Parts: sequence; structure tokens; C-alpha cells
Amino acid sequence: MSKRVILVDDSKTILATAQMALEEMVNKGIIQLATYLNPAELRDALLRGSEDYDLLISDINMAQMSGLDLASELKAHDKFKNRPILILTTESSPEMKARGKAIGVTGWMVKPFSDDKLVKAISMVLGL
Repeated sequence: MSKRVILVDDSKTILATAQMALEEMVNKGIIQLATYLNPAELRDALLRGSEDYDLLISDINMAQMSGLDLASELKAHDKFKNRPILILTTESSPEMKARGKAIGVTGWMVKPFSDDKLVKAISMVLGL
């Protein structure tokens, strides 16, 4: 049974790069990948039940809302509080990482990322 992975980033380039990196996992049926440019749109879809995930990968700095705010809102709901969230961002300050850890994010990847590193992180978090 494939795992549902959602990637939210307001950069079409990052989304396209991640889609190419994960193409083999998608083609083999290991994961289903959904992408969102707008974190508020994703949050609304998740909270109304029209979207779901096994792993959420989120940028932090997005126009509509911060990825950490998104993670915080989702972790406040019983349905999502134990679901893994990876942060994929240019932010690498200890303060920002500490904030993410306090919210309950599972891991932190700094952009630019390698295809192998992304695949390995997803595989590790989902136990694939």
C-alpha cells in the first residue's frame, strides 16, 4: 500500500525538483505525491477532510503562512498530532530548528537538497 506524501512550497521550481527526485518512488507505487503551492489551501483541505497524508513536507517561508504555523495548527488536531512533518527550507538557525522541534516536527532538511537525501529522508521517516 503506497504512502501519501504531500509537499507544500510556494516555489514551483522546488516542487518540480522534488517531483523529479521522487519520480521512481511514485512510478513504483511506493508513494503517492501531492504538491501544494499554498499552505493555507492545504491546511483547509486537511481540516475539512478532503485531503490526507502519511508524511507532510513543508517549506517555512511562504507568503500565505509559515510552514511552522501550518505544522503547529496541524499538530493541535488529534488526527494529525502523531503524523510526521519534515521541514524543507533555507532556514538553518538553531532558534528556528528549536521552534520546529517544540512544535513537534520530525526532521529538518536544508535547501538546496540532493535527490538522494530527499528519497532517503522519506524512506527513513515512513519506514520504507
